[in-house]
Amino acid sequence: MLQRLKLPVDLDGLAWRYANPAGANRRHHHAELELNLVTRGTGTYLLGNRHYQIRRGDLLWLFPTQEHVLIEQTFDFEMWIVVFRRRLVKRSATDPPSLPLQRRSFSGDTCRRLRQKDFSRFEELFAQLADTASEPGLLNAGLAYALLHAWKCFDRAGEVPTRSVHPAVERTAHLLLREENSYSLPQLARKVGLSPSRLSRLFKRQTGLSIVEFRNRQRMQRFLERFERGRDSGRQSTLLNAALDAGFGSYPQFHRVFRNVAGCSPAEYQRRQGN
Repeated sequence: MLQRLKLPVDLDGLAWRYANPAGANRRHHHAELELNLVTRGTGTYLLGNRHYQIRRGDLLWLFPTQEHVLIEQTFDFEMWIVVFRRRLVKRSATDPPSLPLQRRSFSGDTCRRLRQKDFSRFEELFAQLADTASEPGLLNAGLAYALLHAWKCFDRAGEVPTRSVHPAVERTAHLLLREENSYSLPQLARKVGLSPSRLSRLFKRQTGLSIVEFRNRQRMQRFLERFERGRDSGRQSTLLNAALDAGFGSYPQFHRVFRNVAGCSPAEYQRRQGN
């Protein structure tokens, strides 16, 4: 899915801190080059047919045509997200070592573990970038520096273990990420060419989640999107209506999944959000 980022026209990118207690998001890509720096907790990234277990200190590059999804994260998971418009990349990444940044995809590993000294510097740098969003000249200059310096530090960083995902697991994940999906396990198995038991075991081993857990995390994400959309528009949406609309079969099922994933009840989450 192509995600369109609504960046102000005078900015060459943005930096912001990501912390989502709900656990999952949609498979997507966008026109901008993206950088992620994990600052807390652990998570699981599915990038194409590669599977990364990420933790504090890991830096990931996400190129424009590379679909990616954070399929699991601990409740304390946080990371910096920095995006760079293509015009900035073309203008800045002109020296031979940085030319790969101009590509729309990248065939090598795009996740590495920074040295502690580099990690601490980038934490401070990204916080400064986030604080200068109202100063386009300063932010754009900082983004250009961050782009090139992050690539330089990435080049000397340590490798993060990764493994290729079985095509059937990748296909199953993509099917489950579709909002309209209602496939049963036997139906999924037929579509990807494996037996239900073989698919269940393989999916759990390679993603760390059962198919049921993976599906429920997508429902959680849809619930949050609908609930937040209703709040932002001023329309009152009950927890039950948003849960049913997100694909949960009943409120008890939703409540059980929510507490398991988010670590608190839906009502407690609602209070934390100021509702």
